[in-house]
Amino acid sequence: MPERILIAEDDPRQAEIVRRYLQAAGWDPVVVGDGRAAIAAIRQRVPDLLVLDVLMPEIDGRDVCRVLRVDHDLPILMLTARSSADDRVLGLEIGADDYLTKPYDPRELVARVRSLLRRAAARPPVETGLTVGGIVVDPAGHTVRLDGTEIPCTRGEFAVLAVLAAEPGRVFSRRQLVERISGQDRNATDRGIDMHVVNLRRKLERDPRRPEHLLTVHGVGYKLIGGAGG
Repeated sequence: MPERILIAEDDPRQAEIVRRYLQAAGWDPVVVGDGRAAIAAIRQRVPDLLVLDVLMPEIDGRDVCRVLRVDHDLPILMLTARSSADDRVLGLEIGADDYLTKPYDPRELVARVRSLLRRAAARPPVETGLTVGGIVVDPAGHTVRLDGTEIPCTRGEFAVLAVLAAEPGRVFSRRQLVERISGQDRNATDRGIDMHVVNLRRKLERDPRRPEHLLTVHGVGYKLIGGAGG
């Protein structure tokens, strides 16, 4: 069965060129036209690889990459008209596996896709759990454990916790959390984030009024740490 490749590109002409070349190479390409549609398509069925344009409506490619990296390890090839080293470095740091600058030769794109698929096939199994102190978040199994005991969480609570657990100690603003979980919680709001945090503290903290793990950084946002003092 041919590998399924999702193409997220808002330029219909460019998307069709990429689709034809990937199809001619023997793969099964599918096209979406914006970032929100890309996230929705992957939630429904995870492809073998994502070709992701950076500048797209709804949600841009960088934010799509950040959202997907919370619970997906699929290869991502980013496409951009920006050629600076800083742009390339940023794309790779947020989770892209490769970076191709426009204009590009479609044959080079095909070669890079082939290389990424080869690397993904040879990749050894990895631990899927995100561990912060006694909290273990498993994106693949959609479970949360505290000191070995499974803790039931709603979809929104899990999405917030997974974002925080992926980067322990980093402070996320409410707006950043809303953007990160928008693919899983379409009704996410700043107030909704606050409620998810309150509920998570009830489930994870010994004393929710004096949290040791899920902390508020006043005037900034929230962060997750392993225990008191970080």
